[in-house]
Amino acid sequence: MNDNKIDVTENIKSEIKSNDVVLFMKGTPDFPMCGFSAATSQILKNLGIEFSSVNVLESDEIRQGIKEFSNWPTIPQLYIKEEFIGGCDIVKEMYESGELLELLNTKGINVNPS
Repeated sequence: MNDNKIDVTENIKSEIKSNDVVLFMKGTPDFPMCGFSAATSQILKNLGIEFSSVNVLESDEIRQGIKEFSNWPTIPQLYIKEEFIGGCDIVKEMYESGELLELLNTKGINVNPS
């Protein structure tokens, strides 16, 4: 394993540790670069929660690294309190069933649905 790979993993861990809610996505919440990333960030906005986002398009290392880190092949990826939640379909299902709101409440995340 080369140093670069270790650095990427450390960066990912640090991002997830220092933010309660992190979305690894293509683009940014205001300018998403794919429909799935747009849908997932919109759900988080609808819930009125503060979240950190990482634009995987800015770094091939992060884009590849997060897939290996989570063992999940696609972007976006949502983490809540260091726990990998899933991608767009899972987040959408959880949102529609109310499970996502429940999870956020359980983990003590401030939710302010609009």
